[in-house]
Amino acid sequence: MKTANRTGLALATLLALGGCASFSPDGGFAPVEQATQTHLGKDLRWARSAADQEAIDQRVATLLAQPLAADGAVQLALLNNRGLQASFQELGIGQAELVQAGRLPNPGLSLGRSTRGDEIEIERGLHINLARLLLLPLSRPMEARRFEQTQARVAGSVLSLAADTRKAYIQAVAAEESVRYTRQVMQAAEASAELARRMAQVGNFSKLQRAREQGFYAEAALGLARAEQAQRATRERLTRLLGLWGAQTAFTLPPRLPDLPNQARDLPDVERTALAQRLDVQGAKLAAEQTASNLGLTQRTRFVNVLELGLMRNSSNEGPTQRGWEVGFELPLFDWSGARVARAEAVYMQTLHRAAETAINARSEVREAYGTYRSAYDIARHHRDELVPLRQQIAEENVLRYNGMLIGVFDLLADARSQIASVNASIEALRDFWLAQADLDMALVGKPGLAALAAPAAAAEAGGAGH
Repeated sequence: MKTANRTGLALATLLALGGCASFSPDGGFAPVEQATQTHLGKDLRWARSAADQEAIDQRVATLLAQPLAADGAVQLALLNNRGLQASFQELGIGQAELVQAGRLPNPGLSLGRSTRGDEIEIERGLHINLARLLLLPLSRPMEARRFEQTQARVAGSVLSLAADTRKAYIQAVAAEESVRYTRQVMQAAEASAELARRMAQVGNFSKLQRAREQGFYAEAALGLARAEQAQRATRERLTRLLGLWGAQTAFTLPPRLPDLPNQARDLPDVERTALAQRLDVQGAKLAAEQTASNLGLTQRTRFVNVLELGLMRNSSNEGPTQRGWEVGFELPLFDWSGARVARAEAVYMQTLHRAAETAINARSEVREAYGTYRSAYDIARHHRDELVPLRQQIAEENVLRYNGMLIGVFDLLADARSQIASVNASIEALRDFWLAQADLDMALVGKPGLAALAAPAAAAEAGGAGH
């Protein structure tokens, strides 16, 4: 009776362990969604059903019904980018592996029939992987940490897409604005070239003067062609990131970039902020922790590599039925697993150095991004407060001098070209500032670079050595 009670208790314990492994309703999406809200303040949807996709399509249509702002473009990309939706499936794969790690191993059944003369023997066996059963409490935490790394990697993909979309949006708007001003330059050059042609026909202009004005017009036409090509390329890049096609590609952008802020950000403790919230640093730390755990698992299982427990029942028509059990394991006579332990230790030390490298690079990247941001702000402010007003003042004075017949029409047209070129340079400086701000925002949370992507792989290698 005591043996039966013990057997029942053991079976109940195993069933309880197996019952703990189940799928979560959100598929592990909540941490990714929370990270998006924390760092971006945007909504995130995982299209896991037709109803989810329909809700996303309705939201996309609402966003496209009006001119896209920068935040609207980011929100649209987070909802509609199919590559991002594909990366969400990594969560489903990772959770399936996590649940699988918590499930009881399937038992095996063996049947055998042999004859010896008139004697017929039938062998029946029931066996289960005892090593996997014993390591079940250890493998599930390891897979849980691996799943956390997957969640961090997917969250990094979300933040990276948001940064890329914001930069593509800025470049597309700046390109369209630049096309408008470049077209004005060409129109002024075209008017100057036409006037020079007419004056040359009546003998009031030399060939040199006419060729000079014609050269200005040819250069302006070339500049316009290049600006239009850049406008098409930047718009198509933004279209790809937004996941738009067909009639959706006719979305409307605002006529100009946002104004320069009154003050630049002051981030005196930018390095500490970056180390506290960068996803690649967190991923490297998780990889080091998981590798350390895997190394301990290797040390605990170095003498038990293949261990199976089986029940045996053999019957024969010539004798009584045999019953019993058997245990099989590998004898460490030639391979004492020292090489596997040494490999795991080497992988662990490699992961530690990778984590240190990630932290050092994070400090440098955020310092560089912040320095670029401040320089871009100063340059854009100098264009806005100094160069453009001076060009405007010069243009006004030249108009007065032209009205007083102190300068000719060609001087006035040349000054108009210079003023428009100054405004175009100011647009480019403003564009560079907003791009620098987007890079700074991304540097504060960390791109999923080589260190973050290699961290799960290094931990998996240590896990392979552990198993």
